[in-house]
Amino acid sequence: MQPDLIGLEISQGELRRLTGVSPNQVFRPAVMADRQQRVKFWQNEISLVFVIAAVIVGLVYGLIILPVMSSAIPLGIILFIVVAIALLIGRSLWRRLTSPKLLKKLLDAVDQYHTLVIAVDVNDQLAISGNLDHSLHDRDKVITSLQLLRKDLVQALKCERVLRDNKKLLGNQQELFVNNFTNIQTLKESSQAGEYSQILHQSWQIALDVQVEVQKLQSSL
Repeated sequence: MQPDLIGLEISQGELRRLTGVSPNQVFRPAVMADRQQRVKFWQNEISLVFVIAAVIVGLVYGLIILPVMSSAIPLGIILFIVVAIALLIGRSLWRRLTSPKLLKKLLDAVDQYHTLVIAVDVNDQLAISGNLDHSLHDRDKVITSLQLLRKDLVQALKCERVLRDNKKLLGNQQELFVNNFTNIQTLKESSQAGEYSQILHQSWQIALDVQVEVQKLQSSL
């Protein structure tokens, strides 16, 4: 990866710091649509549910079932299965109901942004191998656009958290509403046709989506 791409990523740790929650704990349709992320999500859920169910059933079995029935291993197994399924369904419903809609949209935008960073890296590798003719000028515009978009995403995530934690505070922090949409649009309009032009257009679209969500935040005050 080229030096100017390093640092553009918004890491899981930074997302956790900005949002106050683990991104993996937010139930998002976009995650469920991706097979790899969906499998990872359910693996984590099943592992956690297994531990919780084991603790619950262990306590029930040891404190209630054993003193009454002495030994009832089949009943313990059935109870474990029932508790595990109930926990899995309950946690799924709880995530759907409690995950903030705005936060889900912003995290989806972050995923799209990361896709663009990867696309630039792929184009760089193709250019190095001689399989892609590219304009260095347009690439510079793309990097600038991604840097501006990253700032917008970080600011939007900060706004969302402040609103979630204390809506009154947001009215005193208008600087959080500043975005770079116009600058990104200017870069897009001045680019030439090609691979980087497409990436610029996509970054502009993400910036537009973020701007819409930030405007919703402002109108909700």
